[in-house]
Amino acid sequence: MNALSFAPLLLAALLGLRSLRITQQGNSVLVERLGTFSRTLKPGINVVVPFLEKEVSRQSLKERVLDVPPQPCITKDNVSISVDAVIYWQLVDHFKSYYAVLNMEAALVNLVLTQLRSEVGLMDLDQTFSARQAINDRLLQELDAATDPWGIKVTRVELRELLPSPGVTAAMEKQMTAERRKRATILDSEGEQEAAINVARGRAEALVLEKEAGSRAVVINAEAQSRAVVIDAEATAQQQKMLAEARGQAATTLADVLQKHPTAAEALRLLLAKDWMTMGEQLAQAKAGSVLMVDPQSPASLLTALKDLQQQS
Repeated sequence: MNALSFAPLLLAALLGLRSLRITQQGNSVLVERLGTFSRTLKPGINVVVPFLEKEVSRQSLKERVLDVPPQPCITKDNVSISVDAVIYWQLVDHFKSYYAVLNMEAALVNLVLTQLRSEVGLMDLDQTFSARQAINDRLLQELDAATDPWGIKVTRVELRELLPSPGVTAAMEKQMTAERRKRATILDSEGEQEAAINVARGRAEALVLEKEAGSRAVVINAEAQSRAVVIDAEATAQQQKMLAEARGQAATTLADVLQKHPTAAEALRLLLAKDWMTMGEQLAQAKAGSVLMVDPQSPASLLTALKDLQQQS
């Protein structure tokens, strides 16, 4: 056999190899037959008829990231700010994305910019900084609904930077500085006021404590004086009682001695005579010139006379 006999076989082999298409997992391939959409190739080995069918698009089904460039926007209060965002999206219907829009990524960027301007224009400058998450959520809902006919799904939207113009930034810095100074002044005045209140409260409490201590001292002093008077009175009464008891006992003892020993009366007379002589000397020196008339032989009359003399003096 000559080489010409192998030509048809070689041509068939080449056509067979050319008709094989390998689709990787996570990819999607569109095939047209004679200019009309035929089918979407599944992952693995697929056969495409040469000259009749043609692969027209190969796209990944994985989630992608689209970086939206900074875009000037005007807020509700007519402040110009620069906003850029990051869009996370995924191809879910390859057929729609290929046949519904010509340049899908460019269309998505323009749609994001339009929606971003619309959302920022509904808010004041302060709201754009504080409501960033709310803007992200609204953009996600609007973009997801708008891109559904394109066969893609927007999974997440993140505003990356919100940059006001240099003039607005300087004005904001001045405003923040003024607000911080105002807060510092208010805090200082509140601190001084609180300190003055605490000092006045401390003085009032000290005066109250001082008055309470003074009243307690007066009460204690009065109680101590009253107790001292009571103790002195009790001591005086006890002393008088003891003196009276001693005198009574002395008189009782003297009476018993005189009763038991009659001769002791003579000794008593001598003692009384001695006391009488001393009393006489005192009477002689007295200013009033009192005269004492007693019987030295009668001890009873002498005692009575001495008692009367003491009462007169």
